[in-house]
Amino acid sequence: MKILFLTQYFPPETGAAQNRLSDLASRLAEAGHSVTVLTALPSYPTGRIFDGYRGRLWMNENWNGVKVVRTWVYTTSKKSFVPRMLNYLCFSIVAFLAGLASAGRVDLIFVESPPLFVGVTGYLLSRLKHAKFVLNISDLWPESAVVLGMLRNRRLIKLATLVEEGLYRRASLITGQTQGIVSSIQSRVSRTQIVLLTNGIAPEFPAKVENARRERNRLRQEFGFGENFVVAYAGVHGLAQGLDSIVQAAKMLSSQKEIQFVFFGDGPQKPHLRSIVAEGGLTNVSFLPPVMISRMPEVLAAIDVAIVPLKNDPLFRGALPSKLFEAIGAGVPVVAAVDGEARRLVQESGGGLAVEPENPDELAEAILLLHRDPGLRQKLSAHGRTYVEMNYNRKNIFEKLEQLLLEITKSEQSSLPGRTVPPSTEEPQTRPMELDLK
Repeated sequence: MKILFLTQYFPPETGAAQNRLSDLASRLAEAGHSVTVLTALPSYPTGRIFDGYRGRLWMNENWNGVKVVRTWVYTTSKKSFVPRMLNYLCFSIVAFLAGLASAGRVDLIFVESPPLFVGVTGYLLSRLKHAKFVLNISDLWPESAVVLGMLRNRRLIKLATLVEEGLYRRASLITGQTQGIVSSIQSRVSRTQIVLLTNGIAPEFPAKVENARRERNRLRQEFGFGENFVVAYAGVHGLAQGLDSIVQAAKMLSSQKEIQFVFFGDGPQKPHLRSIVAEGGLTNVSFLPPVMISRMPEVLAAIDVAIVPLKNDPLFRGALPSKLFEAIGAGVPVVAAVDGEARRLVQESGGGLAVEPENPDELAEAILLLHRDPGLRQKLSAHGRTYVEMNYNRKNIFEKLEQLLLEITKSEQSSLPGRTVPPSTEEPQTRPMELDLK
């Protein structure tokens, strides 16, 4: 297949979508498919173009055998609605022009949403290039924007919802990262094929963490951990995570001098978090910069407990943070301040303790329990790692998705001049599907 990925975010940026898409694109290329990624110059989450990319309008790169086309984008570090919309609209428009100019014939266009506007660009390109339109939904939009307070205008919400559902109806295939996302789309769209495509871990990821553990003492010295019991959050410092509760839990445990709270990453909430730590005079909280994807095994090998939080809102009951898969799969005990699907994953895996979202009392209690009980930490580590390795292997997820992509391109190929594809003997698909990852 000739595949064009359209996404505003891609490595060297860090994040769930970046990790998942780069892994998928690389595996498709390794399987012999021609893969191009059309994306923006990296700026997430700081809102500033990364060093080495500034001053460019357009550039091509090779990423693990994948051609990456990067375009200029308007960037902003502001959290308000208008600057963010300008950022999204800018990329969507420039990407449309770049897609026309840089991508030749393609069989399908795989679009990452949000931002929603990129879906419009992907659909228009698919029509012009006679390609299948595949839409991957990692977050429901505009629903999440409304919950986070980014979007309040009723007319804009109605318009965005119309665009969202219009794209769903026009897609040849929709993939969603959680059952909540899939169920929401299924309730509104009846004819489009809809597939559950969860996050996961690469088969080699646990072994990388184990290798890094051999250097645990050196890594802990590098990160400034010393002999402390380290509880860490690693990821985007955004509105959806409800990170204030971690700082509040740190304040409650400030008398436990050996427990250190560490934030790895960056994002719009980082200045706010720094300010409340400074105002509270907390010496048990430290902030470290983001780490590259390649260094995540080292971070996980160096810490004692991982925190995975989300805001306490019904929308996030259908969320499954990628950090859960990585931490549990690495054998790191997790304290998950989550509800819904994420809570069920923690409980089923046996890889951590689940507490109420944005409840610093429960968070502090769970951390203190793990600190005092090394036997419990060992039990959670062993159970969680085994569960994730068996059920959320990215190689298995990729192979099933690849087969689906091949199937939806057959009808397109059979309609082209000079191409003949034998008719399928299978029954036609009449209802949404899910990948059985277990």
